[in-house]
Amino acid sequence: MTRILIVEDEQHIADGLRFNLEAEGYEAVVARDGEQALELLLKERTAFEVVVLDVMLPGKDGFTVAAELRAAGQFVPILMLTARGRPEDVLRGFESGADDYLPKPFELAILMARLRGLQRRRRWNERDVEVPESTPETYSFEGRTLDFGAMEVRAHGKSYRLTQMECDLLKYLVRNAGQAVSRGTILEDVWGLHESTDTRAIDNFIVRLRRYLEDRPASPKILLTVRGVGYKFVSQEALKSS
Repeated sequence: MTRILIVEDEQHIADGLRFNLEAEGYEAVVARDGEQALELLLKERTAFEVVVLDVMLPGKDGFTVAAELRAAGQFVPILMLTARGRPEDVLRGFESGADDYLPKPFELAILMARLRGLQRRRRWNERDVEVPESTPETYSFEGRTLDFGAMEVRAHGKSYRLTQMECDLLKYLVRNAGQAVSRGTILEDVWGLHESTDTRAIDNFIVRLRRYLEDRPASPKILLTVRGVGYKFVSQEALKSS
């Protein structure tokens, strides 16, 4: 039976979620605050397939809990559940390591659809298979491999796990290699956010991706800044000719 962790301090919401999840055939466990969730996931190593994580928690908020899980190497899919639906909050959630974001109030059918999507993604990521180099899900160049199916970058003899937001951004830049992509285009076409959203979060994502890809992140040759526009991924052919 699939086990879901609900991290929610409002009892009526937590009880309602647990009741509905159990009615759908899931095993649901409730944590009342961030500390209890971290105890279950990091210290007790309890296995969960998805975490439904409220942002507004006593003590450590949901952003902090997500960030600590990712920093500890725990990549269980996280669905952030919150009354805060501003684009800036959505970006902060994804920067913290969340995989999806659902504002309150929500319809149960939408919640279930999001959970099933996260389950499918996790099962794909955990498959012990090699993705053929010829598939569009894999892009190799200059000793680096971008594996979009497994959501990871292999470079410098290391593997780096990507969040969904990082994966979507990098895949979009690769598909548009050689072209300058504006920050507004990234917000709207890649992440589905309004162009007026604060774009500084994009810059933070680019900084992280450069750490994975570049030999010298401070002097990038692969992910370039196009002044006054946005960013550009340099194609393999352009790298070879440079």
